[in-house]
Amino acid sequence: MERIPVLLYHAVTDDPPGWIAEFSVTPKEFGAQLDAIVATGRAPVTVGALVDHLAGRAPLPPRPVVLTFDDGFADLPGPTAEALASRALPATAYLTTGAITPGGHSLLPPAPMMTLSQVPLLAQYGMEVGAHTVTHPQLDTLPAAALRRELREPKAVLEDVLGHEVTHLAYPHGYNSRAVRRAVADAGYASAVAVRHALSSGTDEAYRIARLILRRGHTVADIEAWMDGRGAPVAPFPDSLPTVGWRLYRRARAAVKGPVFAG
Repeated sequence: MERIPVLLYHAVTDDPPGWIAEFSVTPKEFGAQLDAIVATGRAPVTVGALVDHLAGRAPLPPRPVVLTFDDGFADLPGPTAEALASRALPATAYLTTGAITPGGHSLLPPAPMMTLSQVPLLAQYGMEVGAHTVTHPQLDTLPAAALRRELREPKAVLEDVLGHEVTHLAYPHGYNSRAVRRAVADAGYASAVAVRHALSSGTDEAYRIARLILRRGHTVADIEAWMDGRGAPVAPFPDSLPTVGWRLYRRARAAVKGPVFAG
């Protein structure tokens, strides 16, 4: 089976806020990981290219790899984009519009974030831009009207800023369900990435593409293993019983407490 690493990064910083520290890497570590990816000879592509392949519209180069970034932290349109561009590595950035819009609202705890006005800069660096909802909730716990808003509003906001269609989405913390996936398609998205901490493949599901989430404890050796198609399961695969049970618990909790931060 074709094994495609799709990496998920968050903040790239030496001083992350405590709530995102576990999912952050330092600029030095980030540079070493990018160099390791380049050294393996993997061919970097965007999520859009992967989705075209999954739909049978276009082939991928041999041994592809996809780099993705969630939320829209302040480093993204600066040193992070520069590190990628200097190595000719394309990437896909998923932005939480409520967190990057001045005066906006999101469930993300405080952190240095990029701004909506910087979104075109990502495109200038060659990044593909996707949506990551408005407020970063657990999408599979929302009522239908709230779910539609979380999907449709960021798409429209980003399309207005960029001047072109935005067709890719990332589920906050990977949380999704069959109903959420249907709503994503109905909202006009061509794909959605989850987490699953697994390798993707040429037969993965376009509306829950598997990604490998980078934690601060991961090393270059982990990157090299993933680039070699080792060290993680390969999607697609059905949800495990613990995953289904956790979803039911979260839905019950949200019914009592309201929308909860996905993280």
